[in-house]
Amino acid sequence: MDLGAFSVSLAVKDLAASRAFYEKLGFAAFHGAAEQGWLILKNGDVVIGLFEGMFERNLLTFNPGWDQAAQPVDPFTDVRELQRRLRDAGVTFVQEADESGTGPGSFIVADPDGNPILVDQHR
Repeated sequence: MDLGAFSVSLAVKDLAASRAFYEKLGFAAFHGAAEQGWLILKNGDVVIGLFEGMFERNLLTFNPGWDQAAQPVDPFTDVRELQRRLRDAGVTFVQEADESGTGPGSFIVADPDGNPILVDQHR
């Protein structure tokens, strides 16, 4: 099952302070809107998202239809199809995508330890 690009989404308290810290580790912002409280940073192929006030916990994030540089890939498996496959496999959802829609959509599942996993399709 190809879930798309992978990143860790961090729930941060102070976006500017977090950005400055991760830049010291060699990360550079390449996408986002600081004025909206989020930035995507990259160091090589490693991608992290910084989200101020958007999430309660850190998340593992997958983006169907994107590569690690947030560029479109084709073909890809639509988020609704991934959701159907996971449901058929017995996975329980925290939040579900609207299966009647097309284009952008997302769902959240949790692993056995309660770690949230966001599958977020942007196209």
